[in-house]
Amino acid sequence: MSYIPHERAGQIHLTQTSGNWLSALRRYLAVIAVGNLIWEFAHLPLYTLWNTGSQREIIFAAIHCTGGDILIALTTLTGALLTFGSGGWPGERFRTVALVTLLLGVGYTIFSEWLNIVVRHAWAYSDLMPVIPLAGFQVGLTPVLQWIIVPGAAFTWAQWPRVGRYREIRAGMPNPLE
Repeated sequence: MSYIPHERAGQIHLTQTSGNWLSALRRYLAVIAVGNLIWEFAHLPLYTLWNTGSQREIIFAAIHCTGGDILIALTTLTGALLTFGSGGWPGERFRTVALVTLLLGVGYTIFSEWLNIVVRHAWAYSDLMPVIPLAGFQVGLTPVLQWIIVPGAAFTWAQWPRVGRYREIRAGMPNPLE
């Protein structure tokens, strides 16, 4: 286990450089998988499939979409980490990576909704879906909220144990720069 000393707000901090990223990634992905599965089933009544599909088609759609959600979450997080992350993540640049991941996820969701509703006609909203007018088409509110709330909760859970551990590390370690 190693630590990188760095200065923030006039104080010296030690950031753990190994081990944290893997446990943070595991926690993030666990919340992404469970949260998106619940969300997909919860907002299915807002799509026409809820009224036109068989029970098997509805279950398949929710599981299939959850798989896609997991891939989107991994791709957007990877892109944010490669572009804005650091070797000390999640101890460093956590908020920047989280914000960029959320923005990429929302951006992709808007694009995907447009592509699959307007261009491909792969799915359709029911009259119950609240929509946001955006660039000449109506994007569903719940898919956009999904990519704010679920990853937001996942990032909160991913960093939660780190906060307590970081305080313990900081309190228990001598300042190497003093």
